[in-house]
Order: sequence, then structure tokens, then C-alpha cells
Amino acid sequence: MKEIVYDKTRKIIHIDMDAFFAAVEQRDFPELRGKPVVIGGKPNSRGVVSTCSYEARKYGIHSAMPSAFAYRLCPSAIFVRPRFEAYKQASEEVMKIFYEYTDKVEQVSIDEAYLDVTENKFNMKSASIIAEEIRKKIKERTGLTASAGVSYNKFLAKIGSEMNKPDGLTIIRPRDAKDVLENLPIRKFHGIGKKTEEKMKAINVFFGRDLKKISMNEMIERFGKVGYFYYNIVRGKDERIVGKSGKRHSIASESTFAEDIDDVDYMLRYLRRIATKLGDNIQKRKLIAKTVSIKIKYGDFKQITRSYTSPFPINSEKDIYDISKKLLINSLEKDRKIRLLGISISNIINKEKEVYQLILPFYEEWNPYKNMLEETYFIDN
Repeated sequence: MKEIVYDKTRKIIHIDMDAFFAAVEQRDFPELRGKPVVIGGKPNSRGVVSTCSYEARKYGIHSAMPSAFAYRLCPSAIFVRPRFEAYKQASEEVMKIFYEYTDKVEQVSIDEAYLDVTENKFNMKSASIIAEEIRKKIKERTGLTASAGVSYNKFLAKIGSEMNKPDGLTIIRPRDAKDVLENLPIRKFHGIGKKTEEKMKAINVFFGRDLKKISMNEMIERFGKVGYFYYNIVRGKDERIVGKSGKRHSIASESTFAEDIDDVDYMLRYLRRIATKLGDNIQKRKLIAKTVSIKIKYGDFKQITRSYTSPFPINSEKDIYDISKKLLINSLEKDRKIRLLGISISNIINKEKEVYQLILPFYEEWNPYKNMLEETYFIDN
């Protein structure tokens, strides 16, 4: 295997806005400040939480939680419908600040980005000073707060931005990386999800120091190709370049309906609608996909996914719809209603620029299921 040389002189910043959607709402509506605010579906619907304020998080509320359950945890919570135009505008203002310092910016979602400031427009030597200036400008220009992580690679910068939230700054220097990573709980490792965490805990891996004891061969044997990534990150090694990683993405859109449905015509109308949005998005960004998948969750919470990889490029609403329609028709079980339906497209090639997170409106006037929650998002593979 070719040896990779890791440059510890790089200066990488990860900026992550604090409870972004909720913070925008509290900024624009002073009566919400200091109160538990939940963005997403109504508590009497089958929607889910998109995000929530830090006041709400104290009650155990978190994103992707059913709104009804969030209400039970905190009956005094204020549920707010999302205003995506406001969030988009605030995001654009924040991103403009980043480009004042460097053109090496990788926006990974509407509220976070990596910056490579090894060389920057002000010839500043200190990445931590740059990060502090950026956080100050964000506060002055938008009224919002952001947390930042500074280190010599993307993984450590991301870990750093999460260590001192909200409104914090964490610097992880090369000499500190070993101690930070060895004492970091597995659940805090960016890129290790819940299922992988469970697998690791089953073999007595609870902290980075435990993960570090596993050989590369065993890591790959247990976790597949991603095991190589785990082996390196726990050693502070991450060769990914800001702005040039993530050439392959998935784009997914799914909805939880207000009531279980078995109307196939309605399902197909919904598939056409989101296929149109996904098709428009990849065409605007000059992307080409190869795989279309559908996700179905039945009323009893049984979940299935079905995929088709085309030998030809997929780049239109018609392609996405035709494939997802066939997958749906071939997958539906007789006399069973569904509660969730979604489409994802993957194996995406971006010819010109990085793909950024796009979130589409949760609520649409056309929909007879008025409490349906819809979210469209990009996922790095």
C-alpha cells in the first residue's frame, strides 16, 4: 500500500453555526429568545424535529426525533415551521465572510464549512486568530454565533468545532492530537455512526485508545474499506484536501406522511414531484448520477430500500421518476400501508464544483397531507 505523507503544517478551520435554524428564529423573533424552540413538524403531526435551540436540547430533544415525542419531553416547547429563505440568506452572508480570507472553502452544509487558511488573503500566520476574526464578523453581521475548530487536518478541525459549543473555539495542535484522540469517546468520532458505535462497543472499543489497539488488517476485516479510514483518523491522519474531497455524493428526499397511505396513485404523484426537484438540482449543478434508490417504511416501521444502478448516466427528472416508479411498484406489499417514502440518487459525479447541502421546504401547499415533513439533503459517502 502506498505510503501517504501527512502534512502537519496545514492550517484548517471548521466553522459550524450554533443551532442554526433555531438561532435565526430567535434572532428574528425576540419573544423566542431563551425559550425551548423546535423547528420542524407540529407536535400533533407525524413530522420530525429538524433542529432545536439549546434550551430545548436540555430536555433531550434532538434532530430527527418525532415531534410528538419532543412535545412529551418538553410540553412548553415552541414548535416553529421552518423559513428556509431566511436560513439561506443568513448562510450566504456567513459564506461571504469565509471568502474574505481564502478561496479554499468547502461548504458541506447550509451551516458549516471547512477553510484552508495555510495561505490566505491577509497573509496571516495564525489560523486561530483568523477563526476568531471570522466568528466575530459572523456575530456582527448576522447576529448569530458560530463555533470553530482549528487543526492541521479536516477531521481534527471538525472534532474541535464540536468540543466547545456553543460559541466556542478549540485548537488542536499536532502535539495535542494524540491525547485528544486517545481520550475521545467513540461516539464523538465524526464518521462513526450509531450502528458502527454499537459494533465497536461489542468488541470493547469505547475510546480512541481502544480503537488504536486494533490492527489495520483487523479493522478492514471487521468494518470493510472504511476500516482504513478509522485506522488513520485515530492516529490523527487525514489526507483529505479542503474543496477537493467528496466527489461522490448522495442526494435524498423523503417524507413521513400524516397518516399511513395505500393510495398508489398518490405515491406516484409524490415520487414525480420529488423526482422533478432532484432532477432540477442535478441539472443546475451539471451533475451525473448512476444509481436511484427508494426507501419505504411501512406502518409497523418495517423499512426496506431498493436500488437500481444504470449503465447510462442519470441526469433528468424523467430518468429518476421512471426508475423509482418501477422500484416502488415492484416493492409494495399487498394490503400494507406506508408511513414514509423517499428517493435517493447516488454515484454522483460533479464535473465543476463541490456539491453543497440543499434543504427544500418541509411544507407545500399542494399536499393534502398537511403535516407531512419533507427534507432533501446531501450526504458525503
